[in-house]
Amino acid sequence: MIVKHTVWQAGEEADTVRLARTLAAWAAPETVLALDGELGAGKTRFSQAYAEALGVRTVVNSPTFTIIKEYQGEQLPLYHMDVYRLSLMEADGLGLDEYFYGDGVTIVEWASLIEPLLPPERLELRILHREDGGRRIELTGRGARCAAWCQQLEEMGAEKA
Repeated sequence: MIVKHTVWQAGEEADTVRLARTLAAWAAPETVLALDGELGAGKTRFSQAYAEALGVRTVVNSPTFTIIKEYQGEQLPLYHMDVYRLSLMEADGLGLDEYFYGDGVTIVEWASLIEPLLPPERLELRILHREDGGRRIELTGRGARCAAWCQQLEEMGAEKA
């Protein structure tokens, strides 16, 4: 499997929004974004910007207690998950494959908690706090399509990892 790593530096919120919009422009059915990072790192803000770029017109907030929220974008549905409170066994019983391999885009917050259940083709984003208040977003593209996205981001100025 092709795997590509790159780093996006987000000095301010607008940089995170720009990354989300860029990635949303490349969205297609079966796109899976696997987000990780400590509390307050910006996973939900990234998800909101991504949803807005997909044309979701309703309020997008963290699905912490509902686990999965479904939104209709202008061209694709968005499935937004927060698996922080789930065990691997509980997550396995939810039928997540229907979302991962469905007609839309899936964003999974705290994705590393269910890593064995994630599809092999995915874009992983690890969002880290920087000392200056900005964010460092480490991207790992797994599979040809997602690895190509990392390459395209490098061509736009992201760092090689």
